Amino acid sequence: MLRLPQFTLERPTTIEEAIQLVADANGRGRFLAGGTDLIPNLKHEFIEADVVVALGGIEALRGIEVTAEGGLSIGPLTSLVDIAESADVQRIAPALAQAVGTIAGPQHRQMGTIGGNVMLDTRCQWINQSHFWRSSLGFCLKKDGSACHVVEGGKRCVAAASNDSAPALATLAATLDFQKAPTEYGNGKRTLAFDELFKADGAWNKKVSADELLTRIHIPATPVGHKGGYAKLRMRGSIDFPLLGVAARLDVDGEGVIEHADIVVIALQARPLRVRKASALLVGAKLGAASYDDALAAVMVAAYEQCHPLPNIPGDHEWRQEMVPIYVKRALAAAIA
Repeated sequence: MLRLPQFTLERPTTIEEAIQLVADANGRGRFLAGGTDLIPNLKHEFIEADVVVALGGIEALRGIEVTAEGGLSIGPLTSLVDIAESADVQRIAPALAQAVGTIAGPQHRQMGTIGGNVMLDTRCQWINQSHFWRSSLGFCLKKDGSACHVVEGGKRCVAAASNDSAPALATLAATLDFQKAPTEYGNGKRTLAFDELFKADGAWNKKVSADELLTRIHIPATPVGHKGGYAKLRMRGSIDFPLLGVAARLDVDGEGVIEHADIVVIALQARPLRVRKASALLVGAKLGAASYDDALAAVMVAAYEQCHPLPNIPGDHEWRQEMVPIYVKRALAAAIA
């Protein structure tokens, strides 16, 4: 049985109190939302904390609101089930509703939060093991070691981003509000475009520090002809993290002609991957016409050529690459449906 290490648990009721508690921990503090990621990681000892700040008492971090412009403002503490079942999310951001609805199992979606999934730590079959198991290998680049067991001689961790919400939010051009304790240089608040959040280092794949709290997720209004879909490859139909996730966005005019397209994949590398060449091939095609069928065939080839899974998570990486065009097709079909 894996046991939790000792730490001090704090239960603030305001954002300001929460961020100050983590700041005072001098790098040894962590925010706790639903706990479905942090608690197992603490048990496996590749995250260490002296202070854990539970966010459940901060009501300002909850809720889904439709903005005056027709977009969405989402509190990061909103549960995954509330996101998946929200009529407003299904209407404005269907890819997000679909993606979140595939995360883990029903119990996890009741506990887990959208903010926790956005900030999900990377995963690798060489790190998501007990401390004893990892010590027998000499550890790895992500924690305590100097070697990568995925890429021989690799100098950068390639643990995979596995958050299903990420590719959907990327296609939706979401922005994120962060806040940390104020300093003499500023109030600690900043807003990042979703694409700016990630970097290509699995050891920590975010461009924010552990003392910065995600306080709001903003999704701009989508046009009348907006369509979004998500397709997920996994060994079981529930519980499992993605072996591959594909989010697709199509904005079509009144005649069914695609004016804008975007395809983003997850679980291949340390950050979401935008399949730009494939997306561009869809623009100008008409749904239900031969031009769409031709574009789809070209898109599937282009996606296969750009996406190169690594042996960093369970599932044969060559098989996962063969699944890329199939799941791109399924994500587009989900969007159109």
